[in-house]
Amino acid sequence: MMNTPTILKKIIDRKWQEVKERSANVSINELANQAKYSDKPRGFKAALEAKIAAGDPAVISEIKKASPSKGVLREHFVPAEIAQSYEQGGAACLSVLTDVDFFQGSDAFLQQARQACSLPVLRKDFMVDPYQIVEARAIEADCILLIVSALSDAQMQELNHCALELGMDVLVEVHDEAEFERAMDLPPNILGINNRNLHTFELSLDTTFNLLPKVPKGTLLVTESGILGQEDVKAMRDKNVHSFLVGETFMRADDPGAHLKKLFY
Repeated sequence: MMNTPTILKKIIDRKWQEVKERSANVSINELANQAKYSDKPRGFKAALEAKIAAGDPAVISEIKKASPSKGVLREHFVPAEIAQSYEQGGAACLSVLTDVDFFQGSDAFLQQARQACSLPVLRKDFMVDPYQIVEARAIEADCILLIVSALSDAQMQELNHCALELGMDVLVEVHDEAEFERAMDLPPNILGINNRNLHTFELSLDTTFNLLPKVPKGTLLVTESGILGQEDVKAMRDKNVHSFLVGETFMRADDPGAHLKKLFY
């Protein structure tokens, strides 16, 4: 926590404000009630495992309009259209950015994407409070993201427990060995290793390769960021890593699903 990168710290500070603002409008009890009547979780982890069991790559395809470092990634941005394209391209799951201030995301994007296809959906946001977890289920997310570098151990435990109680899966994201060790204490429902250095923004697939020997047998592992070409996919699959989260590469393609097929099949 002490070593949190500046941009992440800024985002997290904003999240606390956002929780305050949103809970003043809609209470956590109201959200819990909405969650009760929402479409039941689609089984995010199960969808990844099914692809792997069939010998296929398990791709979590991201729907992301913009990023803080690169600005708008996709001008023609229709979440429902992108979701259908991904499903046709062979994606296992979707990841939809819902952060408004830094990624130009929206809860509505997640709802539109999920309604347009049969794939399970990860709410890609910066979770700091149980309110957001209940909110995720109320908007029918099937999985949430916990970023180890943004949370204390106690927060991680609480948010993880809350999500699993609501029937969602949890992708626990680490960037280095210290975060990996902390994540193992949960233990993670799904472990994500992000190949992007949060401080320098440099990408290196070695982040995944170096942590691989430490990953306990039976852990579902997702490699994130830096999968740019077929050789990257092959390098991962040769090492028995079959689950991938890919965003920007697809967002810049005219037809995201066709690009997915080309990269992975």
